[in-house]
Amino acid sequence: MPAQRVTVIGAGIGGLTAAIELAARGCSVTVLERAAQPGGKMREVAVGTVRLDAGPTVLTLRGIFDAIFAAAGASLDTAVRLRPLDVLARHAWDAGGRLDLFADRARSAEAIAAFAGPAEGRRYLEFCTQAKRVFETLDAPFIRADRPSLLGLAGAFGPRRLGQLVQINPFESMWRALGRHFHDPRLQQLFGRYATYVGSSPFLAPATLMLVAHVEQAGVWQVEGGMHRLAAAMAKLATSRGAEIRYGADVLEITLARRAVTGVRLASGEQLPADAVIFNGDCAALATGRLGPAVAAAVPAPATRSLSAVTWLIEAECSGFPLHHHNVFFSRDYEAEFADLFRHRRLPKAPTVYVCAQDRGLGDGPILGRERLFCLVNAPATGDTRPLSDRDIEACTADAFALLERCGLRMSRTPERTRMVTPMDFERLFPATGGALYGQASHGWKASFERPGVRTRIAGLYLAGGSVHPGAGVPMAALSGRMAAAALMADRPSTVP
Repeated sequence: MPAQRVTVIGAGIGGLTAAIELAARGCSVTVLERAAQPGGKMREVAVGTVRLDAGPTVLTLRGIFDAIFAAAGASLDTAVRLRPLDVLARHAWDAGGRLDLFADRARSAEAIAAFAGPAEGRRYLEFCTQAKRVFETLDAPFIRADRPSLLGLAGAFGPRRLGQLVQINPFESMWRALGRHFHDPRLQQLFGRYATYVGSSPFLAPATLMLVAHVEQAGVWQVEGGMHRLAAAMAKLATSRGAEIRYGADVLEITLARRAVTGVRLASGEQLPADAVIFNGDCAALATGRLGPAVAAAVPAPATRSLSAVTWLIEAECSGFPLHHHNVFFSRDYEAEFADLFRHRRLPKAPTVYVCAQDRGLGDGPILGRERLFCLVNAPATGDTRPLSDRDIEACTADAFALLERCGLRMSRTPERTRMVTPMDFERLFPATGGALYGQASHGWKASFERPGVRTRIAGLYLAGGSVHPGAGVPMAALSGRMAAAALMADRPSTVP
């Protein structure tokens, strides 16, 4: 039998994972990437005299990547250097107070007890137990399932274990559940932020998202040289196993015959035949016909877009606040912030600001001279329907950096060493999303079951990436790539002539 010809559209983490798995299994794999570098959202850009990560900054569940490299006969530790972070994140409030969370749960409990009282330290340990219970309950039957459903999930537990499913509070909002765990509103705010890891509001997301806390406690890793090094290493592994990656290749259309994939057509007019196609882009691009009207019915359009962002990539000297690698500066009114984002579809008047100090991590000491900073505030995904005005952006910038200054962080920003990215820019990078960075928002208990699986309604067309199951985030995108490759191989008799 001739090698199966597989075209992967997009060299993001999901697409690269699928390419590695399929090439290692003998498929003839071509990856088509519109950009000039691999990684998708895990991209790197030049600012001032340096290059910075401009996308994901947090790496968790490294075991998923160990498995990807091992399955291809390689070693993750040989490809990139990963360093576990001792301090998961540093948090600050302009009204006063600073709190570090540690990889060591006991140290975090002690820090919380000193910050908010001994009772809150004990409640934190109870919260950790619940977060672990949620993760372990959902890991195999939901997260790693090919296409989960509520009935399937209930069936996986059976009548005797349904109580275990009820104990993780799948129908309760994250914010309400956190209110039962913590009495200090600052802690409710801190742990509610995990909903934004999947581009959602803690007031609308299900309580099951508290599993993110357990994932972080299992290890947060710093990639030496930046997160983009991981994408580059995966691209190198894919090509070493026989995959071809073509950059600057803009796919105009996925072609079909008799409701089955036949290949793709590039913007240059070139036709590439394929027995199967894996689309590693946002599902909204398919649903809106960006890859041709013939495949628009392959997946439903997302019900509610996830968050976008306004980001600033900065090379600057800092003083005052003792930055760590991950830092969060909280707004005073979290509910108003998310009402602005999702109800009013506007930039928040008082945004929370995330800062990744990319040159800091283990053994942080004083940094002499300029350092690399990635700053982010959440924004509505309206880059295609309601573009932000210059006035909106100027006000957001002033509000964000005023908060940092109130918390003690001073930054020597200059225009020539600052690059801003808005929802409109993200829409241009990832068409049909409005700038949404996480696919569909995870609002309500049904949302988790509404994400498309890796199979579509069209024979030979598969999906990978953060907009499909199991969801947004670097490890989840990688899992989707593994699932897409496995589904394609399982369906092989029906997709190879």
